[in-house]
Amino acid sequence: MLGSGSRGNATLVEVGDTLVMVDCGFPLVETEARLRRLKIEPERIAAILITHEHGDHASGVALFAERYRIPVWCTAGTLAACGKFGLQHAEFFNPQAAFAVEALEITPITVPHDAREPTQFVFSDGNHRLGLLTDTGSITPHIRARLADCDALILECNHDREMLEQGPYPAKLKKRVGGRLGHLSNAQAAGLLGELECQALQHLVAAHLSEKNNTPGLARDALAGALDCEPDWIQVATQDSGLGWRELR
Repeated sequence: MLGSGSRGNATLVEVGDTLVMVDCGFPLVETEARLRRLKIEPERIAAILITHEHGDHASGVALFAERYRIPVWCTAGTLAACGKFGLQHAEFFNPQAAFAVEALEITPITVPHDAREPTQFVFSDGNHRLGLLTDTGSITPHIRARLADCDALILECNHDREMLEQGPYPAKLKKRVGGRLGHLSNAQAAGLLGELECQALQHLVAAHLSEKNNTPGLARDALAGALDCEPDWIQVATQDSGLGWRELR
């Protein structure tokens, strides 16, 4: 992960020779710098998938994709809302159906979030499944079904409810973040984990943490409580450092 949080998001998923980027919410120069940090050449990226049109996920995609001639994939609603960032063309996927980018099978997850046609994803190479779920305000039966039997999860832990309520955000923003179309709290993420089969889970990453309304320790404790594991086993993706490569075996 190149970075995760309200100031920019981008995630890399690789299987064999296939490499895709999920979201591109950093300026062009910053995206290039973060890829260099991971020793990734931009030309290797086969596709960019956009989850939704909010700036921290999509503001950098048009320039980056144009410079390196990378196809962009998103829903029709997301493309329509991304014109403000200069994105004019994309490959569409049906949010209710799996599709493939080279060796990678990608299953969209429709999510309740305050965006035009937002999705998250499950990635598979036929043997292992990686679930990515951020930027959703509530958990639905559809989300539970899509994330069943994953070998790894990147799961939003945006805020601690008490910190959000007592924090510096204005009341309107607190209502949005904590609402049905906002972002998952630590407790909501833990509740989802408690409803999933997690015996095969090799990696669990807490992502999209608020820098003002959460701490890595609180996120880890909540998820560890749901899994009955040590908090240190939970990995945390940060805004500045992101997260290094993790492998499914």
